[in-house]
Amino acid sequence: MAPDRIRQRFGTAPRILVMVLAGGEGRRLAPLTEDRAKPAVPFGGRYRIIDIVLSNFVNSGMHRINVITQYKSHSLEVHISRAWRMSSILDHFVETIPAQQRVGKDWFKGSADAVYQCLNVVEDETPDFVCVFGGDHVYQMDVRQMLDFHFDVNAEITISLIPVPIAQATAFGVVEVDEDWRIVGFEEKPKDPKPMPGRPDLALVSMGNYIFNTDCLVQEVTADAAREDSAHDFGRNVLPLCVGRRRMFGYDFSTNVVPGSTEHDRGYWRDIGTLDAYWEAHMDLVSAQPMFNFYNNRWPIRTGRRHLPPAKFVHSDEGGERVGTAIDSLVSEGCIVSGGRIYRSVLAPRVRVHSWARVDESILLDGVDVGRGAQLRRVIVDKNVRIPPGLRVGFDLEADRQRFIVSEGGVVAVPRDAKI
Repeated sequence: MAPDRIRQRFGTAPRILVMVLAGGEGRRLAPLTEDRAKPAVPFGGRYRIIDIVLSNFVNSGMHRINVITQYKSHSLEVHISRAWRMSSILDHFVETIPAQQRVGKDWFKGSADAVYQCLNVVEDETPDFVCVFGGDHVYQMDVRQMLDFHFDVNAEITISLIPVPIAQATAFGVVEVDEDWRIVGFEEKPKDPKPMPGRPDLALVSMGNYIFNTDCLVQEVTADAAREDSAHDFGRNVLPLCVGRRRMFGYDFSTNVVPGSTEHDRGYWRDIGTLDAYWEAHMDLVSAQPMFNFYNNRWPIRTGRRHLPPAKFVHSDEGGERVGTAIDSLVSEGCIVSGGRIYRSVLAPRVRVHSWARVDESILLDGVDVGRGAQLRRVIVDKNVRIPPGLRVGFDLEADRQRFIVSEGGVVAVPRDAKI
């Protein structure tokens, strides 16, 4: 339900339209993005990255959602069409909007241009507020609380903010706020980020989640479309130019309290734009007390259901050399661990691990088959790869670089359908 004070202003529940930006190419996440858009990359075993932001909105009671797609969008569009069917009788929907060249012969040139080319959707829905959120981050947020803040401060634009170490802030939009959290500065990926007041080790950065008053959004993306020197991006162009002209406020994400959350998992957010960040986010999932909690029944992460059998563990030799075990791991439906050992790893559906194999701190996607005696350490294996018996990956990074991609942090990535 909408907040009571917003309902009082409008006389009824306000109309809220959600636009999720999901067209990103995700080059730094290759090879996982060679055949799919970044938001379609599997996450947490049985989910896709896009499921996280969609779950946040649905759990927040916002059911009118458009997902703007572009780069290699087929698997993303299939997933949404099959997994995210909403009730049409209640006027609820999750719909994809592919690039259509509605206003010219160009594809989407940036995040702001993507919204500009889809303004026909805004005109058709006539919302009071538009939520423009990224589709490729890992976090849990009750968006109603951000909307409360947007209304309380009479903002035209609200940006969700989170502090990060100053050395990491160069990868984000860095925001300056005054004592009332009104935004007084916005710089995209600065070489020398400005620290938070009183915290020289931290900077406030944009999470890529925005709430706009509808008229403000329409005016700003339309004006940006006419600028020949613009990259037509919210972070690089539109938002910095709104500083001082619009009532633009920062929303402190650390104050957001998701139902069922605890102090331990509150305020967690990750940008999983690199292989190292993707691997680290999965290692967060398998910890004894995960920072990102799939097991909060009051705030479920939703996805499609597949008709697969339960996971199965077989073999238990007395000597302990051939035992099917998984410790500190997530094992999805349809998996068979047949005498192999799994430690701090995430197994997607239909993974098979054969006898005497060892999988440590690794992520195995759908249909991976690990042969007898094979050993994997800090490895990401994409779909439908067969690891030959006895193969060792992740132990000799120089040798691994001859066949696979190795990240800066030493994580080995094996491409989808690779023939080894």
